[in-house]
Amino acid sequence: MASFASSLVFSPICPLFSQPKLSLNCHTTCNSSKSSFFQYGCTLPTFKLSRSSLKSRLMGTIYARAATEKTIYDFSVKDIDGKDVPLSTFKGKVLLIVNVASKCGLTTSNYTELSHVYEKYKNQGLEILAFPCNQFGAQEPGSNPEIKQFACTRFKAEFPIFDKVDVNGPNTAPVYQFLKSSAGGFLGDLVKWNFEKFLVDKNGKVVERYPPTTSPFQIEKDIQKLLAA
Repeated sequence: MASFASSLVFSPICPLFSQPKLSLNCHTTCNSSKSSFFQYGCTLPTFKLSRSSLKSRLMGTIYARAATEKTIYDFSVKDIDGKDVPLSTFKGKVLLIVNVASKCGLTTSNYTELSHVYEKYKNQGLEILAFPCNQFGAQEPGSNPEIKQFACTRFKAEFPIFDKVDVNGPNTAPVYQFLKSSAGGFLGDLVKWNFEKFLVDKNGKVVERYPPTTSPFQIEKDIQKLLAA
C-alpha cells in the first residue's frame, strides 16, 4: 500500500434524514467531483540543436512537469442536477471517490457501507464523491433523476453524487484521467468495474486506489490516518 504523505454551504441530499451541514451533498438531489529536465540535460546528443528545437523540447518538459503537479482541485464537474461544481470546494477535506452503479451485485453492500462511513467521518473532514457510470455491464442505465431517487430513497445517501460520466475510453472525464494517471491499477490505467475507489488527501493528491471488491469498511484505517494528518 502506498504511503500517506472556501467551502460553500449546500443543503443536504436527504433533508428528511440529516441536519444541514457544510458540504456539497447530492444534498440538493431530494429537493428537486522527477523533473525530466536534468535527465535530458545529462543525455544531450553531441550534435548541435537549433534554438527552436531546444526551446520546443524544454517547453515540453515544463508542460509535463506542470501536469504532474496538478491536484484534484484543478477540476470542475457537474453535479447530478447539472450544476457546475469546482472541486476546489473540497479543499482541506479527505476525499473518497467512487464510480457507482444502481444495478450491480456490489451496489447494496457498497452504498450501505459508504453511507455508514460517511455518517461516521463527515464531521471530521471526510467527503465521499460518487460518480455514476454505465460502462460496466450497463448497470447504471437510469437518468440522473432516477439515480438520485434510487440513492436517496433506498440508501438515504447524503454524500455528493455527480453527473453520469465515462471512466474509461476516449470520453473519459478529465477528473478520472487525473485519478488514473496518479494511481495505476492492476490493469494499468483502466478502471476495472463499478465501485473502484480512489483516496485523496487534504492536499488534493491521490494516495491510494482500491479495487471494486474492497469494502469501504476496509478503508477506514486509511481514512483515519489522512484525517489525523
